Amino acid sequence: RIYGQDAIREKNQALNYMKMASRVDAVASRIETAVRMGEVTKSMQGVTKGMSVGLQSMDIDKLSKTMDTFERQFEDLDVKAAYMDGAMNATTATATPAEQVDDLISMVADENNLELGDAFQEAGPLSKKKPEVEQPAAVADDLEARLANLRG
Repeated sequence: RIYGQDAIREKNQALNYMKMASRVDAVASRIETAVRMGEVTKSMQGVTKGMSVGLQSMDIDKLSKTMDTFERQFEDLDVKAAYMDGAMNATTATATPAEQVDDLISMVADENNLELGDAFQEAGPLSKKKPEVEQPAAVADDLEARLANLRG
């Protein structure tokens, strides 16, 4: 009987230790969360100070003008690049012998057991087809129309 009472007491004591350990873990977790929140608060204070300094020095008109200039230059560059691509493609297409291109296509088709079909015969040589190059003036007019539409 004494042995049974000791076993029950030790079992209850073990359960009490486990309850106490879980409570200590909960308190430790809460402390850890509080420390993290303090660090986040400090970081947020630093960010808000930096943002307020940035907002005070920001001139909206100057920023708007800079962005407009950037967009205009970027669109001009885009138009010039498209024109150059068209010119380069036209030059490359006329400089490449059509017979060599046809031979290469046939060789690849033969190696891969492919039938070319009538579509390749109807297409004709590359030098007869001219790539369509958009005129820079037309693009500029289109861009101006889009800008006027956005503004108003």
